[in-house]
Amino acid sequence: MKTTGTASRTATKRVKQRKPGRPEGTSAVRDEIMDAAEAQFAKLGYAGTTLREIAAATNVTQALISYYFGSKYGLFEETFLRRGQLISKQRVDLLEALLDKGKPTVREIVHAFLSPTLALRSTPQGRSFLRLQARLHTEPPEISYKVRTDAYGSSTQRYVEAFRLALPQLGELDAYWRVTLMVGTYLYAFSDTHRMEEMTPKGLYDAEDTEALIDQVTRFVVGGFQAP
Repeated sequence: MKTTGTASRTATKRVKQRKPGRPEGTSAVRDEIMDAAEAQFAKLGYAGTTLREIAAATNVTQALISYYFGSKYGLFEETFLRRGQLISKQRVDLLEALLDKGKPTVREIVHAFLSPTLALRSTPQGRSFLRLQARLHTEPPEISYKVRTDAYGSSTQRYVEAFRLALPQLGELDAYWRVTLMVGTYLYAFSDTHRMEEMTPKGLYDAEDTEALIDQVTRFVVGGFQAP
């Protein structure tokens, strides 16, 4: 096991040192490229990010990025779906676990939806993705629609159905509206806009208190779902 790991690291090192235009069978470089792209896309948006900057950050050539991802959009798409599809799967798994136990409450459904994304706040890379996810909603439709649908379309539909099960009086259009407003709420709250630090008196708000964050968002969203 150690020999294999050493060989893999050596191969990765050679890829960086020689800056090839073709990969040498290591996935570590792809992940490093996506990590750098995630941070750049989150900070500068799709239009403001260049492959040259990402290549420089990972010490590879633009040709290697093109080989792996085809284009800037291909890199953007794979970078977003890497975490987006995992979040989507975790949401579905949590929802199915709730449904297996019986009819879940609105609060339980909301918490299941939010939990996978909240966990990302614990790492700098995860926070970059949260900012990227929030920024996606300001990108042009040709950039955002497909990748958002591929990442979250089916799982979000499952949650619409679950909310209607928990709230039989909720009309179909209202259910879609309230899920959409839930998404907007958590995107803003989780994406480190620092608005709370600016608004609240010093010492009142703790940006690292994730339990308080999810409690506030959950209570707000549950109140919205249960409104007439």
